[in-house]
Amino acid sequence: MTGMLSLENVSVSYGKVEAVRNVSLSVEEGQIVTVIGPNGAGKTTLMMAAIGLLRSTGRMLFRGADLAKIDVEGRVERGLCLVPEKRELFSDMSVADNLLLGTYSLRDRSTTRKSLDDVFDRFPRLKERSKQAAGTLSGGERQMLALGRALMAKPKLLVLDEPSLGLAPLIVREIFRTIASLRSLGVSVLLVEQNARAALETADYGYVLETGEVIQSGPADTLIHDPKLIAAYLGGH
Repeated sequence: MTGMLSLENVSVSYGKVEAVRNVSLSVEEGQIVTVIGPNGAGKTTLMMAAIGLLRSTGRMLFRGADLAKIDVEGRVERGLCLVPEKRELFSDMSVADNLLLGTYSLRDRSTTRKSLDDVFDRFPRLKERSKQAAGTLSGGERQMLALGRALMAKPKLLVLDEPSLGLAPLIVREIFRTIASLRSLGVSVLLVEQNARAALETADYGYVLETGEVIQSGPADTLIHDPKLIAAYLGGH
């Protein structure tokens, strides 16, 4: 496998408060890697640093390039895309127009029509609602639209922040099936989730973050059977 993203001893502070301390992790090409942990563990802070929205110390490499030398727009152009927890959409614009905004960073837009058709094939409900205002969608549909818009940018690495937040269990299963299917597109995924079981069932590798530090890591199918993690995050089943 080829290295996609590498974080080496990354720390992030809010004033004098250190929210993330010396975190190291990596995502290989074609991998789904998850970061799990409780509220306030620093998961979202870590992702914001990786996308360039927060200052950090340490070293971050994306496809071999030092991210410290690349601004946010440059990171997106290189294929690093974030789907934030809040699923920020343009509520008054149609579903189709929101999707088309995902291509703004692409220099070659000759395949935009095909990309749009591919997203509609992956999310048939978005096709049904293509002319509908994004603000009228359900929570699950908004998450699908946020994912679809990110896929329009042809990402190499998709960073997903709490994609299951606030969604019904049936929709959560559908979202995670979609995330798993991204492997077939050659898209790597860094997945931040409080729903630890769903995340580990989907991922190849996992990191457990508590109070800003990685306390455990390993193959996802090993972590999901770890007695300590079952007690702390996974429940008794």
